[in-house]
Amino acid sequence: MNGLTSIFSVRSLAAGMLLAFAAVLLLILIISFRSRAVVFCQYLQTMTGIKLKPYQVAKVYRERGPDGVREFFLDLIIKEDLKQGPLVIPSDEASGH
Repeated sequence: MNGLTSIFSVRSLAAGMLLAFAAVLLLILIISFRSRAVVFCQYLQTMTGIKLKPYQVAKVYRERGPDGVREFFLDLIIKEDLKQGPLVIPSDEASGH
């Protein structure tokens, strides 16, 4: 037991600083992974106009997996496009060909 406690003991300021630095890096890593979904939802809203919450995506992922999330996004994008009305495609006569 004495050997195990000596492994985790901090005996110098340098060891304490290394431990504190590792804890800060771990905290930054956790925060970055947690905020990834929020940033993605903000990006999706900016690029497509579709407003989602991270928990909605997580729910679809739990229920249907990665392919289900892909289908979910495609359905939302199609619905958003249909809201904007039909796409006007110019005919060949109008373009002068």
